[in-house]
Amino acid sequence: MLAIVAAIIFGLGFLLDLVGARIPGGFSGMTFVLLGLTLLALHQAGVGTAGIRTGYGNWRGRARR
Repeated sequence: MLAIVAAIIFGLGFLLDLVGARIPGGFSGMTFVLLGLTLLALHQAGVGTAGIRTGYGNWRGRARR
């Protein structure tokens, strides 16, 4: 989920950089790039991702039949 949010923020930063615009409050394209990199780092660290056992169900019980 964080990777999707990071991609959206990278897109916003890219558009701001292309236009050369700044959002009031000091937000520029580089601010969005740094925020996107932070979100990607959190995603790689496992924050906001599903657990390891999610999706496995009871596969061992079915194999013993």
